[in-house]
Amino acid sequence: MLATLTKPTDPPPGPEGWSFERKYDGVRVIATRERGERPRLWSRNHKPADASYPEVVEALEAAAPERFVLDGEIVAADGRFGSLQARMHLSDPKRARATGVEIECHLFDLLVLDDLDVTRLPLRTRRSLLEAVVRDDGPLLHSPTLDGDPLALRDEACADGWEGLIAKRLDAPYASGRSRDWLKLKCVKDQEFVIGGWTDPAGSRQVLGALLVGYYDGEGALRYAGKVGTGFDDAALKLLRSRLDPLAVDDPSFSDVPRERGQHFVRPELVCQVGFGEWTSDGRLRHPRYQGLRVDKDAADVVREA
Repeated sequence: MLATLTKPTDPPPGPEGWSFERKYDGVRVIATRERGERPRLWSRNHKPADASYPEVVEALEAAAPERFVLDGEIVAADGRFGSLQARMHLSDPKRARATGVEIECHLFDLLVLDDLDVTRLPLRTRRSLLEAVVRDDGPLLHSPTLDGDPLALRDEACADGWEGLIAKRLDAPYASGRSRDWLKLKCVKDQEFVIGGWTDPAGSRQVLGALLVGYYDGEGALRYAGKVGTGFDDAALKLLRSRLDPLAVDDPSFSDVPRERGQHFVRPELVCQVGFGEWTSDGRLRHPRYQGLRVDKDAADVVREA
């Protein structure tokens, strides 16, 4: 179940009939377990993630029922998405632990309990069941709900440096896909973009200069959104180049990229998260900054958020 981004002109939800939770800057996971088996973690695009976060698997094995499907988000304990980058690409549990990046798994929904599909129950009931059958243990945490005026809650969240809030309708069932029963009230401008290429480095920069990024429009064309040339450290640059080189192609996948010297193009398979100041009138990002690769979203699903 995915949330819909609210526009500034939209009336705020609630507060009656709605609950509010912190919008985390992490990786969404679905946790599953069949009887007699170990728990498994799955990314939003159905890729296994348990090797990257073995301590979450161990905690679920000890603190959760014999059979379940749970929804939640894994975040770095310091709250930075960039910190999570060190773990989210690893497939060796020992290497994941050795990074030293501490994580938390914030659980916020329950889909299956034992042999019961509870997705048709209202959110308030699913949350009560979740808190009753899964205990906080180690990295496992119940995502707290906030009550009060939504605009005041958002102002407080923004003042505290949060990404924003998620508003959820308390009587809503769990429905796969994007829904207005869950709403995003964001404090910052950021979203995922498809990487369509890179530019040569200049000056003291090594490995690559900037990423060429874009998004899909409603007709299936990859639209160019601009260059992202800040937010990298040396490790990020090396990781990006190692992932980009095997995807190199001669011609751009963008439908409208301006051609310049020093450009290199790739198959549009990688997705990254980018923070930015605003959209310009010609559809480009102003002051974009790289925040990290995303392995939990398919490139074909990336569109421009309203």
